[in-house]
Amino acid sequence: MAGVVSTVVSLASIVSYPALLAIGLPPLSANVTNTVSLVFTAVGATAGSQRELTGQRGRVARLAVLTGLGGATGAALLLLTPARTFQVVAPWLVGGASIVLLLQPQVGKLAARTKGEHSRLLRVAVFTVAIYTGYFGAAGGILMLAVLGVMLELPLVRVNAVKNVVSGLANGVAAVGFAAFGPVRWSAVIPLAAGFLAGGWIGPALVRRLPGQVLRVVVAVCGVAVAIKLGMDGNG
Repeated sequence: MAGVVSTVVSLASIVSYPALLAIGLPPLSANVTNTVSLVFTAVGATAGSQRELTGQRGRVARLAVLTGLGGATGAALLLLTPARTFQVVAPWLVGGASIVLLLQPQVGKLAARTKGEHSRLLRVAVFTVAIYTGYFGAAGGILMLAVLGVMLELPLVRVNAVKNVVSGLANGVAAVGFAAFGPVRWSAVIPLAAGFLAGGWIGPALVRRLPGQVLRVVVAVCGVAVAIKLGMDGNG
């Protein structure tokens, strides 16, 4: 379920992160274990999105440099700062990203002067989102989809495919750092990774059958739900 949710509405962690907490993992361990497992969603999503990725190899490669560096930065911040910090900040980031995505057409008009793949401002935004993805990652796909939706003049289904790949790279780089220095619970990674791999492969087929406007609204509404859930957990 988490793998499908990741590729369809960018919210794998609303399923997987609470599940890891429920089986007894501490928050920091659940976070890094989840990030390591999410790498397999990107593998499955890339395999299932070849149609949407056709002709985009150069674009993906350029964005991958930014997201790889950002993911490494985020992972370093997580490992070097207090474990609870990300729990306090996450609800605000997720809620803000969801509102941005819901208002994407208006945001696009406001960003008309900076719109475009080579806009420095938007490339900085991609790098910043990748830092967040490496740091915590819950709904990081929503943030990335919101930025790429303004940045790329493509149908949402093709933007979503690019998002899956470049966000997956940010997760992958962070996962390497967590595997080396973080409290990863490997016994939980194996079954979770298998689910992410299968769900990530199935998800793009579902995205193709959803109208772009519907997909955007579904993502935004689910993001608000995640923000509320994370905020309630943080205050509990």
